[in-house]
Amino acid sequence: MSADLTTDLLGAGTVPRPADASPVSVDWTLVRRLHEATATALAEELKRRPTLSTVAQQELARTLVQDGVDELVRQRMRAGQMVPTPAEERVIADAVFAAQFGLGRLQPYVDDPLVENIEVHGYDNVWIGYADGRDVRVDPIADSDEELVRQLQHIAARLGRAERTLTTASPLLTMRLADGSRLAAVIETVPRPHLVIRRHRIRNVDLDDMVGLRAIDRPLAEFLRAAVRARKNIVVTGAQAAGKTLMLRALANELPVEEHLATIEKHFELLLHELPDRHPRVVPFEAREGTGERGPDGRRLGEVTLTELVEQSLVMNVSRVWLGEVRGDEAWPLIEVMEAGEGGSACTLHARSAHHALERLANLCMRGRAAVTPEHAYRSCASAIDLIVHITTVDERWVGGERHRFVSQVLECNGIGEGGRPAVTDVFAPGPDGRAVPEHDPVDLADYVRVGFDPDWLRPGHGRWAGAVGGRR
Repeated sequence: MSADLTTDLLGAGTVPRPADASPVSVDWTLVRRLHEATATALAEELKRRPTLSTVAQQELARTLVQDGVDELVRQRMRAGQMVPTPAEERVIADAVFAAQFGLGRLQPYVDDPLVENIEVHGYDNVWIGYADGRDVRVDPIADSDEELVRQLQHIAARLGRAERTLTTASPLLTMRLADGSRLAAVIETVPRPHLVIRRHRIRNVDLDDMVGLRAIDRPLAEFLRAAVRARKNIVVTGAQAAGKTLMLRALANELPVEEHLATIEKHFELLLHELPDRHPRVVPFEAREGTGERGPDGRRLGEVTLTELVEQSLVMNVSRVWLGEVRGDEAWPLIEVMEAGEGGSACTLHARSAHHALERLANLCMRGRAAVTPEHAYRSCASAIDLIVHITTVDERWVGGERHRFVSQVLECNGIGEGGRPAVTDVFAPGPDGRAVPEHDPVDLADYVRVGFDPDWLRPGHGRWAGAVGGRR
């Protein structure tokens, strides 16, 4: 590297460190210059060896970065200046590597197991959401909005499963990162670039774990476990970031190991295929956005929609279809799968209540198929869906409290009722604190008993948190 590396190390920003270590200040101008030199050297090497693997590129980059840091130390020693400590050298090298192969200054937060969400409202307005409910404003992640956009463009081109673009012509970006996190960004249509990263901290989770997390009580855990065994079609509802995907993952992890399952998602978030010990026979479908070019039919070239994947799953010999989230046209084919299949499919849906979920699903069915009438939509939803599990978020941080997420209601669908709307039974309803407690026996109680469910779990006397973890009946 030929870049002059005499810039001071300290004073421009900090990198998060473990709790028992002091933050290390970093000169991000130095990091940027080292990154530019590394990127240039890598580009030259790729011209000579265009088939160089990503792993080989990374190893070469680490060597180039370390060479640059070593040259910095030599220059400072010759000039009689203070040299960086070994800890500072490691921070510089990690920051340069993250700029080339990771998320730049955001990388330490993505690597932090306690971080749940990252929000960026311009380069200098950055908020980190932690698992304990804290939202903390942190240092800028770039030197300007223009640099932030360049970073996002670099991320889009290099880090997704397929190359994406973020330009004036394509100002919206949604992609999955290597660790399974979901990144969404927007430019041009907002005054400043915005970025959100949703992380999936807990992956290998089951219903016992959800009891331990105080998201559900033991009676509800036993009921939902029986629902999975009885092949009930389940819709998990709630607001954004309520924990719907986590609940769906917990339900899926109650499936028999030999179950042949298809997961269908716009971006991989369930990640069941990354748990081969639990799910060795999963077919993980992920939609594809396609290129910027459009074919004669007006569709993007290479595009594969959720609707097409739902239909494809029907010929893959799977016994269940689990759709990560229903948002649009895919609602109708999913309802058809639930109606015609063996049962046991599931999905998540944004809805403000369990009752509202039925209205929303019917509307999505009608929006996706012009020929579907309201009567047809409601009748199909009523016959296809067995249970709606609603998750409530209570945020009391503004009054000095905490944020809680828990199941508040479980509805059983019982066909069409008065007025052409689905008839429902409140099997679990909100208790005094809002958490779901047994309310009525399900109409199909015999189905649950058949797979081993003890009806006494729905009777008074099974106290809250009784046998919180383990001890399945």
